[in-house]
Amino acid sequence: MKRDTKLQLAFLCLVPFIMVLGNSMLIPVLPEIKKAVGVNQFRVGLLITAFSVPAGLVIPFAGILSDQVGRKKVMAPALILYGAGGIAAGLASTALKDPFWGILAGRIIQGIGAGGTYQLAMAMAGDIFKSQERVFALGLLEASNGLGKVASPILGASLAMIAWYFPFFAYGVLAIPAGIALYIFVREKAEFKKQPVESYVSAVKDIFRRKAPGLLSSFYAGMVALFSLFGILSLYSDILEKRFHIFGFKKGLVMAGPVFIMAALSFSLGLLLEKRRDKGLKAFVVSGLSLIAAGQGLFILLNGMWSLFLAICLLGAGVGLVMTPVNTLVTGSCSIKRRGIITCLYGSLRFFGVAIGPPLYGLSENYGVPLTVSLACLASALALILAAVFINQQKILSNEQARQAEQDTGNKLPAKPAPLISKSRKPRPD
Repeated sequence: MKRDTKLQLAFLCLVPFIMVLGNSMLIPVLPEIKKAVGVNQFRVGLLITAFSVPAGLVIPFAGILSDQVGRKKVMAPALILYGAGGIAAGLASTALKDPFWGILAGRIIQGIGAGGTYQLAMAMAGDIFKSQERVFALGLLEASNGLGKVASPILGASLAMIAWYFPFFAYGVLAIPAGIALYIFVREKAEFKKQPVESYVSAVKDIFRRKAPGLLSSFYAGMVALFSLFGILSLYSDILEKRFHIFGFKKGLVMAGPVFIMAALSFSLGLLLEKRRDKGLKAFVVSGLSLIAAGQGLFILLNGMWSLFLAICLLGAGVGLVMTPVNTLVTGSCSIKRRGIITCLYGSLRFFGVAIGPPLYGLSENYGVPLTVSLACLASALALILAAVFINQQKILSNEQARQAEQDTGNKLPAKPAPLISKSRKPRPD
């Protein structure tokens, strides 16, 4: 990897690191916000939902726009809007007598900005890097996302020790300069031109017509992984305070453990898969989903603080095994011209997973932890079955490999060997 390319990858890695602070930094602070604003567990969980649902809705449109005008022309303004929303939530916290709705509005603005960030960084990494370098770059992006998850509970808890609303202002301080730097220093590899709507839609439909079972199963696996992680972390944060009387910085350190394991596995898996030439993606996804389900099961059965911690660490390890392979499958399933929308559709499901996790796990106040977590575990079991049955790595990635060969040689695809494109059929327009 060239030095200039490494520098661009470093700036791209800032995007998932900052974006993940949007939820992860608030999770350990939710009990403090709950007390300061005077709301219940369900309503304070809506602060996560208010961020994630708008992001999930905006992401596909950001993907379509990025396929037309380029990735960074969408990412840079989105980061600035993300930071501005955080500042708006912070100002509402300090200026309003009843700040809940003002904070909620700021979180919605943040979510709209977040819709044009991490998924486009993944798409851009797919544009810039090829084959084995791509899986390493995607692993590093997911590791940066995980590193943000590790740092954010500690950072959020530390800032909340000054004042419960300080984390909101931190978003602006971090995101706005990052957006400016991204626009200046990161270069697009491809030239993006406006594509006819009919051909664009037809090509995207064709991708799903041929790859829907495996691609949608990959989407669902990524969504369930993040749904489980954020949901159980928000529940564990509340349990640490109510049951074990652990607060502030100490709580942030405890909650950082499972996420550190996730980040370390994501990064290590990126290195491993780079050497293995992407082999075994499905096996890692299936193994990771099995660990997620096992972690949830242990969380139901165990009661002690450290036994619950070990259960969440097991779940975090499962998430680390799932995310890098799924990201590789999704970004490698299509060409540069369609990568924005395909990656962002996947990103929407990721955000919806994050959005519904904390409120649903928060229902444990009314229905108890065993029943709530058991029902959530069914989603992991379904994801495991779908991944085992439908994910076919060769089928999902085959056309991407063929297109790459064509781009590298500058010639038409060879007639032989022909497992990818039949002699009698022209290459499809994806």
